[in-house]
Amino acid sequence: MTESSAITPEQVEHLAALSRIAMSEDELKSLAGDLSTILGNVARINEVAGDDVPATSHPIPLTNVMRPDVVGETLTSEQALASAPAAADDKFLVPQILGEE
Repeated sequence: MTESSAITPEQVEHLAALSRIAMSEDELKSLAGDLSTILGNVARINEVAGDDVPATSHPIPLTNVMRPDVVGETLTSEQALASAPAAADDKFLVPQILGEE
């Protein structure tokens, strides 16, 4: 990454203002350096990635293991609520945590 394409503290300050994030001068300088390093690493990767190199999201090929979605036996309401500590109106009764309604 060239010096002219490095991220400046002023650019970070502008982005922080847009995001409404308060940052000190030290934080702006530090983040500018970190972002410049990240962009430099991305540029290095782009240099070696040619048209003959396929894009990858993972170094090892992965496949999902799927099974058929088959309807099976289900519990009745009575069976499901049989071991519940409390039930009301055919539903589980739980303690209220968000205040009165």
